[in-house]
Amino acid sequence: MAKKEVKKKENSKNKKSFFKSFKAELKKVSWPTPKQLANNTVAVVTIVLLTAIIVFVLDITFEAGNKYGIEKIKSLITNTKVEEKPEEENNNQENVENTNKEDSSEHKENNEN
Repeated sequence: MAKKEVKKKENSKNKKSFFKSFKAELKKVSWPTPKQLANNTVAVVTIVLLTAIIVFVLDITFEAGNKYGIEKIKSLITNTKVEEKPEEENNNQENVENTNKEDSSEHKENNEN
């Protein structure tokens, strides 16, 4: 029984010395001022919110892609591009038609000569 009593005394001494050294180490820590703490907290919350917004947008985008299918999204994108530039296409078609008319008129002139 003497061995058990010795171990209990050693454990209590170890615990006391642990808490004394723990307290001494905490005194050495340089704690932030309340202003620094507030600034750092605002920075962390802002970064977390921005990351959450980015993940939310990506989630909605990929969910829509999964729901409607990539091919349908591609067709929607190509349709909007075509709708945005109808004047350019019309001008290009007119230029091609004019070029074809000029070529045919030149070809006729060359055949007549």
